[in-house]
Amino acid sequence: MTQLGHELGVRYVLEGSVRKAGSRVRITGQLIDTSTGGHLWADRFEGELEDIFDLQDRVTVSVVSAIAPKLESAEIERAKRKPPANLDAYDYYLRGMACLYRWTKEANAEALALFYQAIERDPEFAAAYGMAARCYSQRKTSGWMVDRKREIAETERLARRAGECGKDDAVALSSAGISLAFVVGDLASGADFTDRALALNPNLAWAWLFGGLVKNMLGEPELALERVALAMRLSPHDFHIYNMHGALAWAHFLAGRYAEALSWAQTAVREQPNLLFATCVAAASAALGGQLAEARKAMDHVRELDPTLRLSNLGNFLPTRRPEDFAKWQEAMRKAGLPE
Repeated sequence: MTQLGHELGVRYVLEGSVRKAGSRVRITGQLIDTSTGGHLWADRFEGELEDIFDLQDRVTVSVVSAIAPKLESAEIERAKRKPPANLDAYDYYLRGMACLYRWTKEANAEALALFYQAIERDPEFAAAYGMAARCYSQRKTSGWMVDRKREIAETERLARRAGECGKDDAVALSSAGISLAFVVGDLASGADFTDRALALNPNLAWAWLFGGLVKNMLGEPELALERVALAMRLSPHDFHIYNMHGALAWAHFLAGRYAEALSWAQTAVREQPNLLFATCVAAASAALGGQLAEARKAMDHVRELDPTLRLSNLGNFLPTRRPEDFAKWQEAMRKAGLPE
């Protein structure tokens, strides 16, 4: 396999087989690192021959969604092993992704610096611009913003540049889209960018997640649920699965299903205690669901994560298109104990 990788000029090879027994078909596949011969992923799929086209579609979606994170993880580990003097733009990008996945304030700052390094080495690197903007989105949803005005302006600059350089890059567009919507408050551009990302790559879980979050901001929770559910099917072991759980919680809250919203929000916070937004959803859902003790408990956590959050500046934290959605948020957060 090492020789094959050398001859083809590739680091990874996807191989497989098809076997038929009567009316049944079995398809197997495995992803191999040609430098080591190690197996990064393997799976098999079975179905009826009469449903071969449906089976083919299922295999395609499963393989793409399964091997993409495996490839990224393998590439991140490869980049980590390279000496700093030998790093190129893509290596800095991969190291930035590794930091972004850790979801801590310190790792976020490190990720942002690494994405800027990638951009410095390749000023047309669309995904690096998108992920740098995504860092600011992560800062906002965790209550880590320091200079709000400057950070919003920089987010918009990075996201717009991602769109300019990455018209055909679903990763760049989806990351830029959620940043424009959530940080900048430009919901129209956020919807446009995430929809374009989905058209380019309907197997990209983050595009479905970010598209779902934008749908929540637009006041379309049922569409948001559909998109986030698909994101979870495509990437059930995602690094940021708690964001998907938080997005589900938000959609159920907007739809008035407070028990479901509270359950998903609490799951998200257990998985990632730094997630200020999901903690807010937990407090709001418990308050409107009549569980005031749970609401106060969640609000205590909100105050720990961001002591500056108030009813008076809640609109800065949560962009919404429909006035009635924001009114519900204010009522719920007031009942949970958020100060004026």
